[in-house]
Amino acid sequence: MAKTNSKQITKPSWLKITDKELEAVIVKLAKQGLTSEKIGLELRDKYGIPSTKVSKKKIGQILKQNELYEDATLKNLEKKQASLRKHLEKNKQDKTSTRALTIITARIAKLKKYKKRKNAESD
Repeated sequence: MAKTNSKQITKPSWLKITDKELEAVIVKLAKQGLTSEKIGLELRDKYGIPSTKVSKKKIGQILKQNELYEDATLKNLEKKQASLRKHLEKNKQDKTSTRALTIITARIAKLKKYKKRKNAESD
């Protein structure tokens, strides 16, 4: 049995949104502060759009075109770091959280260094 290698998803007949409208919705959600992963969930749950592949562009590509793209991994790490700092202000003797904060800070620095090097290579 031959395996088909087509990843092109055709637009369902019940989906009435155009590509321009889809991009406008994605930009609106990004301006509300959602990451690309959360935007995908929001599109599925509230707008009934099964996948953005129906518009031939990924969410990240649309956000990069509109200069709204934020790396979700970095954003989540920074959020966790802020939460730990707030916790440590109240609980100064919490050694486990102090160590976790050190590890997360190192991961953030490592990720930023990687992104910087990757961007320099692509330019």
